[in-house]
Amino acid sequence: MQRPAIIHKTAADLRVAPNLADYADTCRSFSWEAAREALSGLPGGALNIAHEAVVRHAGGPLREHLAFRFLGQRIVRDVSYGELAALTARFANALQSLGVARGERVFVLTGRIPELYVAVLGSLRMGCAVSPLFSAFGPEPIATRLNLGQGAVLVTSGLLYQRKVAKIREQLPTLRHVLLVGEDGQPTDVPGTHDLGKLMAAAADDFATVATRPDELALLHFTSGTTGAPKGAMHVHGAVTTHWATGRYALDLHPHDVFWCTADPGWVTGTSYGIIAPLLHGVTSIVDEGDFDAERWYRILQEQGVTVWYTAPTAIRMLMKAGAELARRFAFPQLRFIASVGEPLNPEAVWWGKEVLGLPIHDNWWQTETGGIMIANLPALDIKPGSMGKPLPGVEAAIVRQGADGLVEVVHEPDVEGELALMRGWPSMLHGYLNNEERYRKCFSGVWYLTGDLARRDADGYFWFVGRSDDVIKSAGHLIGPFEVESALMEHPAVAEAGVIGKPDAMVGEIVKAFVSLKKGFEPGDALRMELLGHARKKLGAAVAPKEIDFVATLPRTRSGKIMRRLLKARELGLPEGDTSTLEAGA
Repeated sequence: MQRPAIIHKTAADLRVAPNLADYADTCRSFSWEAAREALSGLPGGALNIAHEAVVRHAGGPLREHLAFRFLGQRIVRDVSYGELAALTARFANALQSLGVARGERVFVLTGRIPELYVAVLGSLRMGCAVSPLFSAFGPEPIATRLNLGQGAVLVTSGLLYQRKVAKIREQLPTLRHVLLVGEDGQPTDVPGTHDLGKLMAAAADDFATVATRPDELALLHFTSGTTGAPKGAMHVHGAVTTHWATGRYALDLHPHDVFWCTADPGWVTGTSYGIIAPLLHGVTSIVDEGDFDAERWYRILQEQGVTVWYTAPTAIRMLMKAGAELARRFAFPQLRFIASVGEPLNPEAVWWGKEVLGLPIHDNWWQTETGGIMIANLPALDIKPGSMGKPLPGVEAAIVRQGADGLVEVVHEPDVEGELALMRGWPSMLHGYLNNEERYRKCFSGVWYLTGDLARRDADGYFWFVGRSDDVIKSAGHLIGPFEVESALMEHPAVAEAGVIGKPDAMVGEIVKAFVSLKKGFEPGDALRMELLGHARKKLGAAVAPKEIDFVATLPRTRSGKIMRRLLKARELGLPEGDTSTLEAGA
């Protein structure tokens, strides 16, 4: 179906007056210093994420307001801002009772249970740096991250400890304390292993939050490398200003919103926007402990009265695959804004949101290294389906190319492909890679942070993702972005997901090869393969369209939802798969 290139916004579409109503005026008047003044801070210019997210609310009118609603496997647990302040104080006191010092690293390895969120925020109150890990990690990636991060404390469950940690405990020389959650076989007779529940019960529920400096390490997020060890991206307490501003402008959080970020805190989105940003704005967050299930997700949106929903393209495509009929069994009258992040959102998915859910889906772009949303399809702006949107106030983005002198030059002409770069200076900018200063320096050229993503900027100032610099396919002199080909394939009614790689070819350098998973009701076969090849040629032209298509049941994805094209390529060519620690289970 041929659809318009722009979804025009009207006042009726917005439902609530957006925090950012006039983009140009807000960008002109915005400053990070003024945004910082929206936070209370601590004496002496100190800034602590947990103070801003929890403590300042607990002493005011939001004390009884719901901070989290945890939808567990068996029970629902509500936690108010006042209760969250008391719980995080108990956790901080528990750390202190064990002799844990300011600046030490606390790792958290659990499912999306209340203790995870209490541990993250309590560690920050204590002045410790914290690193949430995916509970699905195996022993090797757990050991790698704990050793790289010199973890002093690990919070986990008895079951995860026995299955994944006990066997590697002797390989973790810096790990002094393991705090066990729950009652599933607590091995607390092991030296340095404690029952967290007992520690919390014995601790006081008040604690003077440590007055951390804005440049003091707060969050440690590990990014998966193609080969070798993962990189530890370091973020500081000053990042909280970006979390506040982007929660206000990109996610349009208002008082009394019910917000649902589906990301696990093991991914940076689940920390920045599943924990910190909604608390900064005093809203209620829904946390679902379970894995994806289309019917349950629709029921959560309906029954919990979710107003703002932040999810991943993978999840949206899985909902699309489940069919519009399922979605129409539910109603979401309170839902007013849907946003997506993790990888580019195909235009088909943006339109699906508008036609099936009644709201278009607003894609946005950022990285682990940026710490927060940098470019977004904002609530009040028209949407160009398939675009990343426009830079947030306070963010200067550009397309750059390397000049003859080795320095980058800004490309001012529209629709020219180059590397996406951001001007230094936003508060959540990466402060370094742990023990890898050389790799960190390579991220910058003069005033520009180089993202490694190829993109273009159109005449209206919208940015469009082309591909990772190492994903771009070079075929017979053409530079082909995998995303463009994947989006064209997804417009075919049979296609649920597509992943595209460049396959070496002696004649043209590389040919485009696609891997396709199908929607329910469609069967793979030569006839459908020829139909898809013809569809792609019609949409893209023969030079860009895939020359080969393989059908697969599922595509390999990270737990954050990104299709792992490098893994598709490695499997196709019989090459080493590299670091697969963030690979989604079963992919």
